[in-house]
Amino acid sequence: MEFLLRGVTAITWQQLVMYAIGGLLIYLAIEKGFEPALLMPMGFGAILVNLPFSGVLDQVLQGGIPAPGIIQWLFQTLIDASEALPILLFIGIGAMIDFGPLLSNPKMMIFGAAAQFGIFFTFSLVTLLGPWFGFTLADAASIGIIGAADGPTSILVSKIFGTPYFGAIAVAAYSYMALVPIVQPFAIRLVTTRKERRIRMPYHPKDVTRRTRILFPILVTVIAGLVAPMSVALVGFLMIGNLLRECGVLNSLSQTAQNEFANIITLLLGLTISFSMQADAFVTPQTLVIMLLGLAAFVMDTVGGVLFAKLMNVFLPEGKKINPMIGAAGISAFPMSARVVQKMALKEDNQNHLLMHAIGANVSGQIGSVIAGGILLYLVPLFL
Repeated sequence: MEFLLRGVTAITWQQLVMYAIGGLLIYLAIEKGFEPALLMPMGFGAILVNLPFSGVLDQVLQGGIPAPGIIQWLFQTLIDASEALPILLFIGIGAMIDFGPLLSNPKMMIFGAAAQFGIFFTFSLVTLLGPWFGFTLADAASIGIIGAADGPTSILVSKIFGTPYFGAIAVAAYSYMALVPIVQPFAIRLVTTRKERRIRMPYHPKDVTRRTRILFPILVTVIAGLVAPMSVALVGFLMIGNLLRECGVLNSLSQTAQNEFANIITLLLGLTISFSMQADAFVTPQTLVIMLLGLAAFVMDTVGGVLFAKLMNVFLPEGKKINPMIGAAGISAFPMSARVVQKMALKEDNQNHLLMHAIGANVSGQIGSVIAGGILLYLVPLFL
């Protein structure tokens, strides 16, 4: 009986908290449908790594030889050593993205930049609060990037900076990405009037040639590599995925990248992230602070995009006004943010269709968040 009770008696209250967090992530994935492909394995992995004497972490082989368990090995090999999983996932994301709405209406690009405001706002805030919570400048940059609602970029930035709060940052980034349908409507209503939310924007798409679609990912990669060299891994893998989609000669490979490849990488990523959700490192006051700061970053990203659109409207004539909700779609959460804007527009006016405008801003935000991460990776080390 002592052998059977050994695991039970070794459970700490922090591990019980992690079981509850894991259960919550599984509930949100299954019952609410919030990013189930990622939150479900993350939640289940959080339970796995917090089982006492779990074989998914450290193991002792016959003869007393230590060896990593499977989740520990995945983390050490595919994230710790090379950040491979988040980067590889961008191939699938790129293959899913149609940049046509952005290319036919290039002015939507500015919202992909404006909606990164929350990243730098929170970075500045955490820098000021750092002495009270023990956060370094590198921690501040890693926490700020949560605002992009871009899990792979958050993982890459926090891992390169070596922040000890990697687990909390990864969970916050993916959780808020999943909670876009809840958080964004609140943030949008906070800074808009009903009249502004009812502004109609007719959609008159311009033809986008096949040559333009092919040149776009190549040019974006080159420009991003020159402007923010540290972002080129993420941007490059995002754009090679998009080139698979647009080249027209690799359709089967494009479909594989969008479906089987992306799903497998997402599953492995969710399980691998759970390595950093071990109770002794995760259940701390700093984790709660990071979750709150991440929420602030996400809200301010949304607010920044909306307020920029409102500022533009000051200078635009009647009939050319921009529905400020479009600015909120400039975050990286594709295509969830665009769908939120469309749903809110139809709720205010059932004849107001903003989806294609919002998609243009949304895919721009995918690029913008990666470049913002690259800028932080370049600038922060200069002050360390």
